[in-house]
Amino acid sequence: MIYLKLFINFLIIGTLSFGGGYGMISLMREIVLSNHWLSEDMFMSFVAVAESTPGPLAVNLATFVGSSQGGFLGAFFATLGVVLPAFIILLLIAAVLKNLMKYSGTKAFLSGVRPCVVAMILATAVIMGLSTLFNFESLGHGFSINYSFVLIFVILIAVHFLSKHFFKKTLTPILMILFSAVLGIVFC
Repeated sequence: MIYLKLFINFLIIGTLSFGGGYGMISLMREIVLSNHWLSEDMFMSFVAVAESTPGPLAVNLATFVGSSQGGFLGAFFATLGVVLPAFIILLLIAAVLKNLMKYSGTKAFLSGVRPCVVAMILATAVIMGLSTLFNFESLGHGFSINYSFVLIFVILIAVHFLSKHFFKKTLTPILMILFSAVLGIVFC
């Protein structure tokens, strides 16, 4: 039963999410937390691990969540659910792409979806930031500052801007992830 539930929920996520992995995080978070598959802290940890490992974020998250709930088969069905809609849509688009892009309705649809994707990614970033830095869950619960995380966040921002200023380029995401892991070991 858990396999069917994982497949259907991740199929919904894959079908209704636009903007790739970052656009899916808010919907995935809502579904995962409402099904009590993970706690907020575990989900945040899964996002960090999924971002740090090779491969698409949404696929990694689906695989991790599915694995935590149903082992190998859970990972398989959750991953299949999240990638199947995109696979089918890409097959359809590839079959009719030249004809599809000439319609103004298609261009209008894509123009309308873009701001929504940006808003979803921004909302997810704000929610994750409030949750991580200030232990903020909802309006009625108040918050408390997590000084270690705030310090790590400030150090990472400072390193980013200093490297951009002095070296005229930013550090690669891999180096930033490794540096943040070291900071996490030191300060947490």
